[in-house]
This record gives sequence, C-alpha cells and structure tokens, in this order.
Amino acid sequence: MLLGSIACGPPARPRDRRYAGRSGGGRHYAGVVMEMSRADFEVLVAEALDEVPVELASLIDNVAIFVEDDAPPSDPGLLGIYEGVPLTERGNWYGGVLPDRITIYRNPTLAICETVEDVVDEVNVTVVHEIAHHFGIDDARLHELGYD
Repeated sequence: MLLGSIACGPPARPRDRRYAGRSGGGRHYAGVVMEMSRADFEVLVAEALDEVPVELASLIDNVAIFVEDDAPPSDPGLLGIYEGVPLTERGNWYGGVLPDRITIYRNPTLAICETVEDVVDEVNVTVVHEIAHHFGIDDARLHELGYD
C-alpha cells in the first residue's frame, strides 16, 4: 500500500534501487538463491539503520521503514524504494502528511547474494541509498559515491 500525502504540494516521486544495470557481479534475479527468514532479514535492516551516523539519523523526518518479501511484479529486480517528498523539496506547505515510505525487498536481495555477508552488504547499501533519496540525493550522485 502506497502512503500518499494528504497535504497540497508537489507529488511524491518514487526513487529506487534495483539490481538491473548495476556494475559488478554477473548475478541475475531468477528467484530466491539463499534462504533467510523474514525476521532475520528485518534484523539486518534494523542493524543497517543503526549504522546511520547519529548526525544524519537525527535529520531523518517523517519516514517509515518497511520490509516486504517481493518487489512489484512489474519490477522484480527492485531492491528498495523511497516514496515521498525529499527534505530538499519540502516547503511551507509540508505538514499534516503521512510518513514517507522506504521499502526494502527481501527476495530480490537474497536472489543476488551468495552468502550472509553479501546480504549484509546489499542491505546496508540499499538502506543508505534510500535514505539518501530522503535527503534529496539523486541516483547520479549516488552512482558517483558508489551507492548504486
């Protein structure tokens, strides 16, 4: 379910991280390769959030984080998505809105990983990638920084 804004203002643009087109690896999404419970994966997402520096974490505003098993059928390689209004685009109209949403997808992540360490790395990069979108950092800049 997409949480939308109940206030007036510019529409939220989804910003995502997908495996297709990323550099490195030759792995492709072809179903779940590794096994990891939803609970264990959620712990990895929580740990990745705990690694965000306090200075940045304190600036995150009105965001809910979700874990879902599968990406939308229209984009099965999607690892994560940010849906909302980035901090850099919020104006005085911003208020009384539902939280922005960051979703991390378990099965596509597991499908491109061979080890638990790979999963930890992918989750960490995906969480940082989506939080960066909340701060208004676009995919081109994230690519420059190595978070694509």
